[in-house]
Amino acid sequence: MPQHSLQPNRRLSIAPMMDYTDRLFRYFARLISRHTLLYTEMITTGALLHGDAERFLEFDVSEHPVAIQLGGSNPAELAEAARLAETAGYDEVNLNVGCPSDRVQNGMIGACLMAHPELVADCVRAMKEAVSIPVTVKTRIGIDDNDSYAALQGFVAAQIGAGCDHFIIHARKAWLQGLSPKENREVPPLRYEIVQQLKQDFPEMGFTINGGIQTLTLAEQLLQGLDGVMIGREAYHNPWILAEADRRIYGDNQPQLSRHQVLERFMPFVEQQLQRGIPLNRITRHILGLFHGCPGARAWRRLLSEQAHQPGAGAALIAEAAALVHGSN
Repeated sequence: MPQHSLQPNRRLSIAPMMDYTDRLFRYFARLISRHTLLYTEMITTGALLHGDAERFLEFDVSEHPVAIQLGGSNPAELAEAARLAETAGYDEVNLNVGCPSDRVQNGMIGACLMAHPELVADCVRAMKEAVSIPVTVKTRIGIDDNDSYAALQGFVAAQIGAGCDHFIIHARKAWLQGLSPKENREVPPLRYEIVQQLKQDFPEMGFTINGGIQTLTLAEQLLQGLDGVMIGREAYHNPWILAEADRRIYGDNQPQLSRHQVLERFMPFVEQQLQRGIPLNRITRHILGLFHGCPGARAWRRLLSEQAHQPGAGAALIAEAAALVHGSN
């Protein structure tokens, strides 16, 4: 696949989320927003180098701009995984230094790497030498008691020195012991001012802020001093938040599709995936939030949730469920 020539515009992006941002969801999200930067789920270097790389790397050309997030801490393995990602056509490779789960800590992946800034720098340097696409880092503002601003500054400076092209900062610290990944998204307080301070201290570097952003209005406010905003679960559970993004964030005044028009354009892809043997419920789980807040949304969700897993369920079920929703744009 030829490399995509456009550099990703990071003003708005959807966070890499395990079990959520797979290729099925990304295809759907792209129908709602033409410009929002999309991310894969985190893919470990082991999965790419020793597993079914073709399956992990697969995406539809319509998903551009699309970035891959890698999990790992071995510079040589990350360099090889980044090469595979560039060859597959991804627009950016991102290193996960933010995931707090026990499962990834045991493999020296994710937020625990914040305690090893020089190792992360070695990883960034190795990936930069291996590829020509941007190499970015997604991290927290601190971990456990290692949460001083000076420590964060030092971490960022080390990655800049290694050639990092852009930072995505989840504006919460992570507690590696005692909190679940879900609690780590909710319990540590959001500190947007820390990310804003980083931008002031490293004005030449690009910073995207992540954490608790649920409206485009807040995104617009944060973009006044930062380079990008990343939305996580809100974009998954209420994907229509993206409908105004092209106009408000990117200044693109092309007519916006309605929710029902998005579904019409999604249907051929659904048929294609069903023919490949993908069960309908693996597809429909990603679109349950499309009619969030509309009359009939509950009936839409219920029908899909109750029927999509049935043997032989097909695309017609989506149309049947959509007919239960009235008055939506």
